[in-house]
Amino acid sequence: MPDQVPLVISPSEIDEKSSTPLYQQLYDILRAKIMDGTLGLNTKLPAEQDITKMLGISRITVKRSMNELAVAGLVRRQRGNGTVVIYDASAPTIRGSFETMIDGLTRMGLETTVQLLDCTMSSASPAIAESLELEKGASVQRIVRLRKLNDEPFSYLVTYIPDDVADAYDDSELTNQSLIRLLERAGHAPISAEQTISASAAEPAVAAVLGVAAGSPLLRIHRVMRDAKGRPVQNITASYRADKFEYHMRLNRSDAHQVEWQTEK
Repeated sequence: MPDQVPLVISPSEIDEKSSTPLYQQLYDILRAKIMDGTLGLNTKLPAEQDITKMLGISRITVKRSMNELAVAGLVRRQRGNGTVVIYDASAPTIRGSFETMIDGLTRMGLETTVQLLDCTMSSASPAIAESLELEKGASVQRIVRLRKLNDEPFSYLVTYIPDDVADAYDDSELTNQSLIRLLERAGHAPISAEQTISASAAEPAVAAVLGVAAGSPLLRIHRVMRDAKGRPVQNITASYRADKFEYHMRLNRSDAHQVEWQTEK
């Protein structure tokens, strides 16, 4: 049974004169309470009409705030059962880093568990072939994995490996070995990478695997990794749950008058 924890919000916390819409103000208040654990996992939120009376705002405003929380993957809304918090503030969050990317990726492989969803050999699409510097239609291994943190879905990964590189390891090892370790053993240890980070909305199939609502925000990282000879050996697209992963980057300036910031080496 969901826990019933009193929701304490003062009407003074809602500013009708603010340029920020009322639904956004309520969303921000509830999100903060969920993220800091005040409204913990499995807490049942008050009914929409009760929040309406508490704050003196319209039920439509409350309903939209609740729907936004559901889209963000923080609550589950079910007719007849109300709105329940599904975000666990006590669960650990993985932090990625530009400064120690390769070491961090290796460490991530050791701190999380992997479920292999699919592994097949196929002809590379034009885009994949170009990124791996292969001939059009060349054979590649396509690997789809679900990574978990404390048994909770954490990231959805789609990886392409040139077939001659993939021949150096057994498919079964993909469930209990870091892919970076397998590439190292194959003689193609990644030493550099080019990556793009963006935000995306969870497609229904991916959302179902990650345990979030369709349309929930995901952090999407696309990365092409190269070995010591400069050969691309891995093309990976990783979709991370926004509530389980953050990316950290340290910037500095050589002096106070420098206009551009640079990543710290």
